[in-house]
Amino acid sequence: MPKRYSRMQRIGDLIQTALADILQREAENMGLGIISVTGVNVSPDMSFAKIYVSVLDEEHAENILKNLNEATKSLRYELAHAVKLRVTPELRFYYDDSTLRGNRISSLINTALKDNKSENDE
Repeated sequence: MPKRYSRMQRIGDLIQTALADILQREAENMGLGIISVTGVNVSPDMSFAKIYVSVLDEEHAENILKNLNEATKSLRYELAHAVKLRVTPELRFYYDDSTLRGNRISSLINTALKDNKSENDE
């Protein structure tokens, strides 16, 4: 019987929670603004972690990602102290645009429903 919740998922969730706390404390010092850690994928050998983040200020997303990726060394150090793992993975940050895509799809559906309703009323 396969496990429903794998070790990598548990470690990813642990890293996500710890990084969210670290970034919340350090966001002002790093000039990040408001960001959210939306997901973490850990490699099977625990050497790398892909960190997916969304930002409130979409125009500055590229700069924020650049700042995060430049600060990976210090963030990894803080993560190692926050989470007791044998190996703390190297961090790489990626922009998660799923919220933006979801809002766009939602607005398209709403527009289609309005158009359909106006056609039925005529």
